[in-house]
Amino acid sequence: MRKMLTENQEHLVASNKEYARHFTSGHLPIPPAKRYLVVTCMDARIPPMAAYGIELGDAHVIRNAGGNARDAYRSILISQHMLGTTEILLIKHTQCGLRTFTNEQGRKLVNEHQGHEVCGPDFDFQPFNDLEGSVREDVKWLKKCGGVVEGGVVSGWVYQCEDGKVKHIC
Repeated sequence: MRKMLTENQEHLVASNKEYARHFTSGHLPIPPAKRYLVVTCMDARIPPMAAYGIELGDAHVIRNAGGNARDAYRSILISQHMLGTTEILLIKHTQCGLRTFTNEQGRKLVNEHQGHEVCGPDFDFQPFNDLEGSVREDVKWLKKCGGVVEGGVVSGWVYQCEDGKVKHIC
């Protein structure tokens, strides 16, 4: 018996069918052509390819809640040491959801939704209040962590949801 698809799954299949019909990029190599990677937020309002001028095959794009460097570290190591990237652009954004709650509030909400303890007292959602300070902190952490390739460049940015512009922080 065939399983029924959700509306989102049906949309995926239909959209992919149209995309594949015109697809001509199967020849692109695995390493990104421009040898850089972007760490940015998973926020649905941010279109990294369009907003940051990334063409298919140019760069790796790592997305997670808050554009968090520590969460992205495994992927950063793979990108740099196995696939040859030499530059990291860390891009957080205005109106980020991680600025709207504390760890305590987040743990309480998740545990209440699940009806049992999923997040213990030490679980860290890594929320932040100071946007530019958080960018600086993540860039500093990346530069000190020892995993960034020798001679690699790390910079920090803020994408402004209000007007779609990026601002260089460090």
